[in-house]
Amino acid sequence: MSARKIVQWHEAGVIDAATRDALLTYEDAHARPLLLWAVWGIGALAIGLGLVSVVAANWEEIPGLARLGFHLALIAGLLALLSVREEALAAKSPWATEALMFVAAALGLTFFGHLGQVYQTSSPLWQPLGLWLALFAPLLLLTGRGWPAALALVGGAAWTAWEYVTHITAYGDTPGLGTAWRLWLGVVAALPAILAPAGGWMRARSRRPDFWQRLEQIALAYAAALASLACAIASAGGFGGGGWPREGTASLACGAVIALAGVAHLAARPGRSGQMTGAILSGAGVVIALAAAAGESTAFAALLFFMLWAGIAAAALAASWRGVFQLAVAAIALRLIILSFELAADLLTSGFGLIFAGVLILAVAWAAVRVSRRFAPAAEREA
Repeated sequence: MSARKIVQWHEAGVIDAATRDALLTYEDAHARPLLLWAVWGIGALAIGLGLVSVVAANWEEIPGLARLGFHLALIAGLLALLSVREEALAAKSPWATEALMFVAAALGLTFFGHLGQVYQTSSPLWQPLGLWLALFAPLLLLTGRGWPAALALVGGAAWTAWEYVTHITAYGDTPGLGTAWRLWLGVVAALPAILAPAGGWMRARSRRPDFWQRLEQIALAYAAALASLACAIASAGGFGGGGWPREGTASLACGAVIALAGVAHLAARPGRSGQMTGAILSGAGVVIALAAAAGESTAFAALLFFMLWAGIAAAALAASWRGVFQLAVAAIALRLIILSFELAADLLTSGFGLIFAGVLILAVAWAAVRVSRRFAPAAEREA
C-alpha cells in the first residue's frame, strides 16, 4: 500500500489522523525494497543464463556420467538441505522451503529425460512421470507449504494420468479395448480429483493448512475443468466412436469416481465451505457422466455446461467466494456467446449477421457485469 494512498484516504475523511499515522508506521516497518529485489533478481538471472550457456556450449564435451552425477548431486544436496534445515528455513521464510522443494522436484523430473538422453533409451512418457510421482509425491506432501508444491503435485498427477490414458488408447483409438479397460481408464483420469477430499481432510489436522487448502482448491479446479471439457467434447460431436474422453463407458466411470470424491469431501470437511466444495465435486462428476449421453445435441451439451457453472455460482454464493462467483458468471456468459454462434453460424457470413453477433456479445457482457456486481458476495472467503 502506497503512502500517497493513505494520505488521500485521510484527506477524504475515510480514516482519522491516528489511523493514518499507524498505517504509515506499519508500512515503513514492512516496506519491501522491490527495486533492489528486482536488481538482485536480474543479476541472478544473468548469472544463471550464463552458466546454462556455458554448459550448453560444451554439452557434448562433458561425459554423460559426469553430467548425471552432477544432476543427481544437485537433487541430493537440496533434499539434504531440506531435511536438515527445513524448520529453521520455514521459521524465517516459508517460501524458502517451498522454493527449494519445487526446484528439487523440477530437477527430479528433468533427471529422467537426462538419463534417457545419456543412455539413448526411450519409453512411454507416463512411465518416467509415474516414477517421478512415486518418488517425489511423498516429499511434496510432507514438506509442501503453498501453491507451487500443490500445483506440482496435482499437475504431475494429471499429466501422468492423461499420458497413461492416451498411451493405452493410442491417442484416440479405443475399438479394441474391452469394457474393463474403458472403466479403468475413466478411473485413472479421475484420480487427481481425489486429492481434493484428501486436502480437505488434512486442512484442520496439519501444521501446514495453507498447503492442503491449495491442494484442495487445485484438485477442485481440475474436476471443474474436466467436466467443462466433457461438455465441450459433447457439443463438438459427441462421445461415440472416439477415444477417451470421447468414450462413454470411460466417462461414466470417471464421473462416478469424482462424484464419490465429492461425497467423501462432505464427510472430510464439514462446514459451509467444505459442503460447497463437495457439492461442486459431485456436480462435476454427474455432468461428466451425463455428457456421455449428449450424443450430437449441441443444446443438451450446452445445458449441461450451464448447469455445471450455475451450480458453481450457487455454491460460491452460499460460501461467500466472490472470485469463484465472478468466474462462474464469466464462464456462463462466454458459453452463451459461443452457443449463439454454434446455433446460427450462417448469420456470420453476412454483414447483418456480424452486426447481430457484435450486439449480442455486448449485451451478454453487459448482463454478466451487472449480475456479477449485483449478486457477487460482498466478502471473499477462502474455499
